[in-house]
Amino acid sequence: MQVGKVCVTHPGREALLRNTEKSWGRGQSPSSTPISEAPAHGEFESFSEEFQALNPMKQVPALKIDGITIGQSLAIIEYLEETRPTPRLLPQDPKKRAHVRMISHLLASGIQPLQNLSVLKQVGQENQLTWAQQAISSGFNALEQILQSTAGKYCVGDEVSMADLCLAPQVANADRFKVDLTPYPTISRINKSLLALEAFQVSHPCRQPDTPPELRA
Repeated sequence: MQVGKVCVTHPGREALLRNTEKSWGRGQSPSSTPISEAPAHGEFESFSEEFQALNPMKQVPALKIDGITIGQSLAIIEYLEETRPTPRLLPQDPKKRAHVRMISHLLASGIQPLQNLSVLKQVGQENQLTWAQQAISSGFNALEQILQSTAGKYCVGDEVSMADLCLAPQVANADRFKVDLTPYPTISRINKSLLALEAFQVSHPCRQPDTPPELRA
């Protein structure tokens, strides 16, 4: 059954919405609901009139599902969690759920926008690498400390959560901008565990149809 279409663009946290059931659970639950993909919108196609009609902010992703269109990654994930709760991406325990949301917002709101393409264009070509490295390192310094009290095998405990969906593509961006991950052993360990899962392998930003050639695996 076709449930909805995800429109995504260049590598970023949105890539984890691709090629998966309930974002990460392909093959892990018989009740996972498949999300069909629309053709990927390229970096500049998100400024098209067609895409602006889906998302007036002209940002990705945009999800058409159940007769509505949702923008913003976390809003999409929360909607899927509420309407298709298996496998769950938010823990049942309210304290753990708060930790998942905190880490997700730290990544999606506190780091990712600062090294997004629209911001990098404003700082000038010669400053982009340094700017992105500083933005990511500053956020990872805080995240590494937080994970000391929340992490198990993954960001919060031993189950994959929304926080992990935000972490993996941000580590990919850190690699892209040549950030030294040595000071972040917990982040690196969790990311390694995530990349051992098939769903994270196939949805990695470097393996998407619209990934620029120079960033492909």
